[in-house]
Amino acid sequence: MQYRTLGRTGVQVSTLALGAMNFGAIGRTTQEEATAVVDAALEAGVNLIDTADWYGEGQSEEMVGKAVAGRRDDIVLATKATMPMGGRNRQGGSRRWICTALDDSLRRLGVDHVDLYQMHRWDPTTGDEETLSALTDLQRAGKIRYFGSSTFPAYRIVQAQWAAREHRLSRYVTEQPSYSMLQRGIEAHVLPVTEEYGMGVLAWSPLASGWLSGAVRKGRDVATHRSGVLPERFDPSLPHNQARYDAVERLAEVADEAGLTLIQLALGFVNAHPAVTAALIGPRTVDHLRSQLAAADTVLPADVLDAIDEIVAPGTDLAPGEKFDTPPALLDASLRRRR
Repeated sequence: MQYRTLGRTGVQVSTLALGAMNFGAIGRTTQEEATAVVDAALEAGVNLIDTADWYGEGQSEEMVGKAVAGRRDDIVLATKATMPMGGRNRQGGSRRWICTALDDSLRRLGVDHVDLYQMHRWDPTTGDEETLSALTDLQRAGKIRYFGSSTFPAYRIVQAQWAAREHRLSRYVTEQPSYSMLQRGIEAHVLPVTEEYGMGVLAWSPLASGWLSGAVRKGRDVATHRSGVLPERFDPSLPHNQARYDAVERLAEVADEAGLTLIQLALGFVNAHPAVTAALIGPRTVDHLRSQLAAADTVLPADVLDAIDEIVAPGTDLAPGEKFDTPPALLDASLRRRR
């Protein structure tokens, strides 16, 4: 396992980090399976585990808490808030909700603090000063060590950094964006910003929701967990999916020629970017985990990275409709028309 410094925090984290979204209802992973995955990950040298209150409405946090019991000091523990947890004011970035949400997360995790507390999404209804002041107070109270953002548009990352300096508050030290060989849009805007501010980057969905797992290939029936939940994302009759199927076939050829699995190519690609600290893998089973841990020491040479660039151009998203950092005004016509 390789390790990198998380932004400018001085904290060393493994370049493959364990994402726990599949623990519980979302991935139907049981407590026994989750504990086995955590055991195998820690044994392999993984030292960062990332979860969120929203995953299974708290189930993931509870399962992570049970799995890491007695080993807290060996783990960089990260969780998130802001997504809806039932009720009008049980979401977002207000001080009222963040303080409550963190206490709920700490209780479910069975710990007295988390190392990294992340705002799961940007909340357009709450000012940066409101959120950052609450997070700064929670940090000073010892309940969180650092805090970060997740899936923020580049301009919101910049705005939050400015607000922290303007109001003399602690700042976001990490960003967690979606990044893979098929979704490279952040190379054009987010990653230059995180590099400018010295932020750590934890890349989620490096296997592109299963597209780069090796199980999604042209002319084959797709039978993954994700395809069962969101079949339209894998429908070969849709034009944007056709482009992805074509790209996956070509990327698989690159992997074969390099003597790698498609998973190794995908994870090696994400960790090759100098702005990325770690790729977040989200296995449902120990077998899935082992297939991804095989990329722990993968270093892609320049000619392989060049071949990937020829298939999916830098800064390009092959599924722009699946982005989660779109400004609200692009989705709601009323927000771009004068009242």
